[in-house]
Amino acid sequence: MNAARILTANKLKAIVSVTMLLDHFVSVFYNHNETISLIFRFFGRTAAPVFCFFIAQGFIYTSNFNKYLVRLLVLALIAHFPYNLAFAESLSPLDATSIMLPLSMGLIALSVCKNDKYHIIVKLAVLGICCAISYTANWYFIAVLWIVGFGLFQDSFKKQAVAFTLIGIIHLIWQLRRNGLFDAAYPQWFQLGIFLAIPLLLLYNGKQGKKSLFMAWFFYVFYPLHLLVLYLLKNFTAFSALLGK
Repeated sequence: MNAARILTANKLKAIVSVTMLLDHFVSVFYNHNETISLIFRFFGRTAAPVFCFFIAQGFIYTSNFNKYLVRLLVLALIAHFPYNLAFAESLSPLDATSIMLPLSMGLIALSVCKNDKYHIIVKLAVLGICCAISYTANWYFIAVLWIVGFGLFQDSFKKQAVAFTLIGIIHLIWQLRRNGLFDAAYPQWFQLGIFLAIPLLLLYNGKQGKKSLFMAWFFYVFYPLHLLVLYLLKNFTAFSALLGK
C-alpha cells in the first residue's frame, strides 16, 4: 500500500463531516456572498462526493444490501425535517429535502446497473427514475450519478476520477444556469471545491479503521443531529446575536 495513503474510511468520513458542518454553519448564519461563507462552503463541497464514494463502497462490501438500503431510507425520512427546518424550506419533500434521498436512490441505481441480469434499457430507466426522484433534493441527481460512477469503475481510481470530474462539470454547468462564478449576490466559484475530493480520496488506504459501535452509527446520528442543533441555535438562542447577525 502506498505510504502516502494515510487515511482510513473512518478518518476520511470524520474530515468531511467537519467540512460539511462548517458549510452548513455558514449557510445558516451568514449571507452567501460573505467571504467566510464562500471559503467554508468551498471546502464543504468535498463532503458530498466523498460520501457518494462510500455509498458505492458500501454497496460493494455490504453483507446485507436490503438492510443497508433500509437504513439509508429511514435516515432520509428522519433527516428531511431537520434539513428543511435548518435551511428554512417548505417541509414538503416535493420542494426540498436532504442529500440522504439521492444517496438512497444512488444505491438503488447502482444495484441495478451492476446487475448483469438487467437489460441496458432497464438500467437506464431505473437510473433515470432515481435521478428524477432526487431532483428536488440537496445534490439532486448529481449524487446519484456520482454513486453509479464510483461503483461501476470500482477497479480503477483513474476511471472513477474521470467519471467524477465529468459529472462534476455537469454540476457546475447546472449551477451556473442562474448565477455566474462571480455573481454579486450568489457567486458560484465555491462549487469548484468539489474537485478537492480527488486528492482526499487519493489519501484513502482502503481500510475501514477501528471498528466500534460509535463509528458504525456516527454519520447516521451526526447528519440529522447537527442540522437540528443549527436550527435550534439560530431560532431559540442568542447565538446569532453573538455573531453580529
